[in-house]
Amino acid sequence: MFSSLKGKSVLVTGGSKGIGKGIARVFANSGCKVLITSRHEDGAKACADELAKAGATAAGFAADVTNFKSMQKAADFAVRTHGGLDVLCANAGIFPQVKIEEMSEETWDQTVDTNLKGTFLSVKACLPALKKSGQGRVILTSSITGPVTGFPGWTHYGATKAGQLGFMRTACIELAKYGITVNAVMPGNIITEGLVGLGPDYERTMAASIPLKRLGTVEDIGYAALYFATKEAGYVTGQTIIIDGGQILPESLEAINQA
Repeated sequence: MFSSLKGKSVLVTGGSKGIGKGIARVFANSGCKVLITSRHEDGAKACADELAKAGATAAGFAADVTNFKSMQKAADFAVRTHGGLDVLCANAGIFPQVKIEEMSEETWDQTVDTNLKGTFLSVKACLPALKKSGQGRVILTSSITGPVTGFPGWTHYGATKAGQLGFMRTACIELAKYGITVNAVMPGNIITEGLVGLGPDYERTMAASIPLKRLGTVEDIGYAALYFATKEAGYVTGQTIIIDGGQILPESLEAINQA
């Protein structure tokens, strides 16, 4: 049995919807004090209110991961509101689907700024508080897309998700002297608002290519992130967990059909 995380202070960027909301809910249900950040204050506070109504300690705060001062304010708010900061879940990300030939520089830069630069700025802004924790944890939301797989229209997204892992492997060395671990969850196809927007045909096709024959839930990612935050995972750093129902393993759809 893992040690309780009750009372730990957790900041989840991009926590108002999708995977971020699932991560926030799992930590809240485990007794953590959760700060949800989003570019839109209404969304962040609505999610926090939802968790609070279920008995959790949660707050919402408007913050932009592409702006260092904005993330500093979020970290300071977590310290003031929840007495410190123990866990940063750097989850905020965007994935506007567009192929190379049609992609503008602006779309590329926006994706890199949010997904990759945003990871760096979130960690840097939260670092002073995490150093004081004594059990600081940084958990990145990467993806199988980029580090392992590819999908048309997501070259920019895949580049940032692979880049996060490069960041992680050196960050974990630099921050080890403070007792801070840095790890990443790598979701496969997860049922979120964004995926639903791709249509039912996409959802059925993707489920057919997964050995477990279903898409994952946001809570599936939350539980993996929760493990990285535990005391028992204190000797685990610079590592990844793929949560994809076995999606990346079959060499073809035929391999699944013959199983």
